Amino acid sequence: MSVIRLDNVSYTYRGAETPAVNSVSCEFEAGQMYAIIGPSGSGKSTLLSMLAGLDLPTEGDVLFGEERLRDMDLDRYRREDVAMIFQAFHLFPLMTVLENVCYPMELCGMHPKEAKERARPLLESVGIRQEKHGRFPANLSGGEQQRVAIARSLASGAKTLLADEPTGNLDAANTVNVIRILGQLAHEQGYCVIVVTHDPEVAELADQVYRVKDGALTAS
Repeated sequence: MSVIRLDNVSYTYRGAETPAVNSVSCEFEAGQMYAIIGPSGSGKSTLLSMLAGLDLPTEGDVLFGEERLRDMDLDRYRREDVAMIFQAFHLFPLMTVLENVCYPMELCGMHPKEAKERARPLLESVGIRQEKHGRFPANLSGGEQQRVAIARSLASGAKTLLADEPTGNLDAANTVNVIRILGQLAHEQGYCVIVVTHDPEVAELADQVYRVKDGALTAS
């Protein structure tokens, strides 16, 4: 059964003559890692934005389970049901590594002590050892910062991870490491992982690849 489904989805930006996403239908299941690949301007980032509930389609529907996103509380959806991982990490620079991971849990009302108890094993699970939990993001490598960002995305409890060019700022070794972690989350813990990328080597590691060109999508 699909976690997220796109049903004949199109999106046209205001003032544009042609849609950025054109009549796309596909589905994403738990336990799988997907890659959405295509050149710049192909529509893949617009597609991810709709999956995240940041934009609603101008035609068709995005469904989470059996519920249309346009009928849901989108703030709650983004807080509890899906989590984003970004190319630029987007960690809070004046918070420690541990505080960054605690933040989404405290935002949902969890006591700070409990949040720290949950954050530590999340960081350990992505290879960030305890001696680095008190450091600030600027004192970590790019690969370490992205792993902290993954741990933070897990902190919300959301089982759907949306990754926007998560390896774009990483070298080859860290790219493989980050994609390996995302694959393990899908295959061993049942996450639905959707990665937008322009890197064919990243796409090769996915279970399913969707290619976007001129707003149209094909499976490969």
